Amino acid sequence: MDQSGKDYFEALYEVARAVNASLEPSDVLKTVVQSVARALKVKASGLRILDRQGKRLLMGAYHGLSEGYIRKGPVTVAESGLDRKALSGMTISLKDIQNNPDFQYPERAQAEGLHSLLVVPLMVEGRAVGVLRAYSGEEREFSADEIKFLEAAANLAAIALENSRLHAALKRDYDLLVQHEFRLDDN
Repeated sequence: MDQSGKDYFEALYEVARAVNASLEPSDVLKTVVQSVARALKVKASGLRILDRQGKRLLMGAYHGLSEGYIRKGPVTVAESGLDRKALSGMTISLKDIQNNPDFQYPERAQAEGLHSLLVVPLMVEGRAVGVLRAYSGEEREFSADEIKFLEAAANLAAIALENSRLHAALKRDYDLLVQHEFRLDDN
């Protein structure tokens, strides 16, 4: 096995361990983006989560991006062709985001020194709940192995988000049940 394959396994193991160890999504998502950047040897990585209305992608976690880039403006599904495609379940690879009409903020990418991008959807029960992105600082073609790795990392991130949602729902139901039983005991 070559070094990059070993890096992918180690990164996926690190992400899976984080998913298994925490129901706090911010911790898990931070591990995902850090592991992605390190394994793919890219300048940055970001994970965005679809808002409840399905109109905007909110930053869930990022690594290697400046605060200025993060605050560049809202990422709207209507204005981002690449995110519309990713949210339909497609993996998208763009060699030059600075000159691609599907990329919403090309001038900000240029200022940040970002050139190529790989985007994969986070899928839960057949629907996209967000996207995972890997940004390179130079133009590059992402390999089939890199794409498979990012898709696997996105699947683990989606599992973490769903586990967190289910845990919150279970806790809410438990709290309601305890309150209801407490009221019955008072009668």
